[in-house]
Amino acid sequence: MSGVSAELTATAAEIEAHLASAGWDRPPALFALVRAGQFRKDDPLAAARVGLDDVDDDALTPIEQEELPEGPLDEVLAQIAWPDAVVGCALSQEIVVLPPAAEEHLSDDEIASRAPEHPHRREARLVVAVLRGSDAAAVMRMRGENEQDVLTGPDLAPNLARALHATFD
Repeated sequence: MSGVSAELTATAAEIEAHLASAGWDRPPALFALVRAGQFRKDDPLAAARVGLDDVDDDALTPIEQEELPEGPLDEVLAQIAWPDAVVGCALSQEIVVLPPAAEEHLSDDEIASRAPEHPHRREARLVVAVLRGSDAAAVMRMRGENEQDVLTGPDLAPNLARALHATFD
């Protein structure tokens, strides 16, 4: 894993841990990712308040945004644009996961419509983070048994990563 990927995965995991402390059944949450040095430069009082005085200038700092508006997530993300100081973004959402055998004979539309009621469904919290024009990282925590287990991987949600990258176009 490259340094950027490791840093981005660590940031996604930090966001997921922050959200986990608030529990389940939360709406999607969007985060701007900025470098700590830029944050200190742009808003020194806020940076000091969140403890960034002794943090490396290049460290990624997640800043939670206002609650997303209602509507399909892809349409909501298509409305977002970031200022130059934002080097990346992350999105957390709770999802339903089906075992591969349950998805084998279903189309994408059927999976989406049947997953919430499927007897073998699992709920999870997914956090996908991207850097402007660069890497993507994702972490996922399954709800229920073994909630300490967090899955990581750049390809856990490639469509969401593409949608987040598009917010920088």
